[in-house]
Amino acid sequence: MAAGILQLFCALSVLSVLDVTGKKMVGIGVSVLMVGWFRYLSHLLLFSAIALPMRGRRLLSTRSFSRQAVRGVLVALTTITFFSVLKRLPLAEATALNFLAPVMVLLASPWVLGEPLRWNHVLGVVMGFTGMLVIIRPGGSLPLEGVALGLLSALILAAFQMATRRVAADDPLTTNIYSGIFGTLVFTLCLPWAGPWPDLEPLQWLLLLSTGVSGALGHWLQIRAYQAAPASLLSPFVYLQIFAATALGWLVFNQLPDGITAAGMGLIVLGGMTTGALEWRARRTSQMPAVVSERVD
Repeated sequence: MAAGILQLFCALSVLSVLDVTGKKMVGIGVSVLMVGWFRYLSHLLLFSAIALPMRGRRLLSTRSFSRQAVRGVLVALTTITFFSVLKRLPLAEATALNFLAPVMVLLASPWVLGEPLRWNHVLGVVMGFTGMLVIIRPGGSLPLEGVALGLLSALILAAFQMATRRVAADDPLTTNIYSGIFGTLVFTLCLPWAGPWPDLEPLQWLLLLSTGVSGALGHWLQIRAYQAAPASLLSPFVYLQIFAATALGWLVFNQLPDGITAAGMGLIVLGGMTTGALEWRARRTSQMPAVVSERVD
């Protein structure tokens, strides 16, 4: 269990590094579409080099190609919108708004996934949206355009998370390779609108290419984490990424949220962690008789 939590924290930290790199690239003038293309192409090449020798042709074996395609397109759209948010908002605030996605999933689950809406879900939804209203309050320092894009990014991410549940029967490595395939395809089709080829210094080229490495490594660590521990146990710890994003935003960009914004971020984190902890407790309680019986036998 502890290994799973540690691997998840490492995964979230690596993905926060990816966000920092993406923010740096769009900040120096590389278009979001160009950053996305390099991110998914290098991800695809690296992941293929690692996973193909392990799985061979079985790597592309899926129970539903259409669902993988939908998920792959959504992951590309998520990247486009979130990198656009990072161009306009500090890293910590952008990450916090993105964590409204699980709240949106909870709201949509009864109709889209056929999952019941429990009281602890309602609590998480109320706390999450209250935190959002605090962050985007009238008179706040965040630009309206960035906030609107942040909410759109969270909405697309929620659709992506629900699409991920629909391909849960597939091998995680298979799902990851399709993410690279469709992400690369979408951004390749968008290249005519990506602007001129970037004129970068050698270190900046390395940073741009590193987006695929950090993306592939982050997703691989996530897979390992969910193999080592159940999702219900890990779900509250996902929100640790906000702390990693805040620390990196301060170290790299010298940006820290003000007190009121930090309180709103805290409400989103508390709502998500409370919902996850109660969900884990409920599942553990429901499984207790089976565990006891198994021990008696």
